[in-house]
Amino acid sequence: MNLPLNIDFTGKVVVVTGAGGILCGTMAKAFAQAGAKVAALDLNEESVKKLSDECKAQGWICEGYKANVLDQAELTQVHAKVVQDLGTCDILVNGAGGNNPKATTDNEYQHEAVEGQKTFFDLDPSGVDFVFKLNFQGTLLPTQVFAKDMVDKKAGCILNVSSMNAYIPLTKIPAYSGAKAAVSNFTQWLATHFAGTGIRCNAIAPGFLVSNQNRSLLFNEDGTPTARSKKILNGTPTGRFVDSEELLGGVFFLCDEKAASAITGVVLPIDAGFSAYSGV
Repeated sequence: MNLPLNIDFTGKVVVVTGAGGILCGTMAKAFAQAGAKVAALDLNEESVKKLSDECKAQGWICEGYKANVLDQAELTQVHAKVVQDLGTCDILVNGAGGNNPKATTDNEYQHEAVEGQKTFFDLDPSGVDFVFKLNFQGTLLPTQVFAKDMVDKKAGCILNVSSMNAYIPLTKIPAYSGAKAAVSNFTQWLATHFAGTGIRCNAIAPGFLVSNQNRSLLFNEDGTPTARSKKILNGTPTGRFVDSEELLGGVFFLCDEKAASAITGVVLPIDAGFSAYSGV
């Protein structure tokens, strides 16, 4: 791919969680292309092994590891493998996250609810709990495991993945919006907590991207945009979705120890203008 910035990450060990998905898989490839030694982590072992093979075919360094970001013991075991294979962690990208149908309403507004729809009052507590765990604890636990390497080095970078939902919640997805708001808050907390160690912590807040998780919500089976998709595009000044590769400029900038040496505790929107538009 055409990298947006000419930043050399040669020698850096970059750990990317959620690398089996489109967004973080693209980030993992980009870091590998830029010279880093990449550890791609995901619950879907097949996806990260395929990613690893694709990178190695290009002559890049990338190893895939099956990892559950909600299992600290498993993460500790994976950490040991990463250290053995690649070295200690310099950059951690906490990309694992997502939503769950059990934590999503069918209707946007309660007064428009019709019989048979799942409303706010029907949200499954287990689904809400899963979403908060996956997004918040799925950021906290890998940081506990891999940031120890950075403390020992007195240098490093943590990059979390928040969302535009963290600023203004979207209808239908209260748990996901709340969980990503927690990720943004945690980013600031980590930046303060690690301020004296040489570790910087920032986050990106992607706008609307088309991924495997939301494709069916944004497009009908015939490829035409859904009503929700039209609302999103009407609320975005540029009138388009964000491409996964468009995140890379912000990712590379925030992770570069020279370019962003004084930047920590920042959540960077990458949203094609969505947050700037009032709707009028």
